[in-house]
Amino acid sequence: MNRTLPAKLALLALLLPGVALAKSSDRNQPMDLESNSNDCNLTDDAGKCTFTGNVVITQGTLVIHAANADLFRKNGDIERVVLTGKQATLEQEMDDGSKMNAWADNMDYNVNSEVIILTGNYKVESPRGTNSGQKMTYNTRTGNMQSGGDGTRVRTVIQPKNKGAAPAAPAAKPATPAAKPAAAPATGSKK
Repeated sequence: MNRTLPAKLALLALLLPGVALAKSSDRNQPMDLESNSNDCNLTDDAGKCTFTGNVVITQGTLVIHAANADLFRKNGDIERVVLTGKQATLEQEMDDGSKMNAWADNMDYNVNSEVIILTGNYKVESPRGTNSGQKMTYNTRTGNMQSGGDGTRVRTVIQPKNKGAAPAAPAAKPATPAAKPAAAPATGSKK
């Protein structure tokens, strides 16, 4: 057995940005959708609802903006949400109180598995860092993130743990004493 494997896995977990978990209480909140138009049959428990034009979806701390959204239902519950647009955006508070922001041309969210697949020039930002590329699969329940492997490049930027701490300022140099003004000749004396 490779004795360094656990240490390598722990290091990898620390390096991945955005691994904080999505706000778990958001899953139990109602989903509010706004758009310019929609096509949806609410009596059909297993169908697709299409929202077009300036779509805004909120659910707890989750806020999504997209050009279009398709909601797929099964047994009356939302099973999957597909968001498209140049670019769809997602913002959500994490359980630790930090914010996560994501952008992609396409976001495909499976409600039951809590997995979102970001494709097309995606970028994810969190206080821990950023990740960008062409495709990412992110499990919002476990924090597991997979990207790349499809022949494209992935870019990850990892912030230092003490990002907010300012570097120590160099010690101040003592001020040089001010030059004394030259003595003025005494007035009123005659020589």
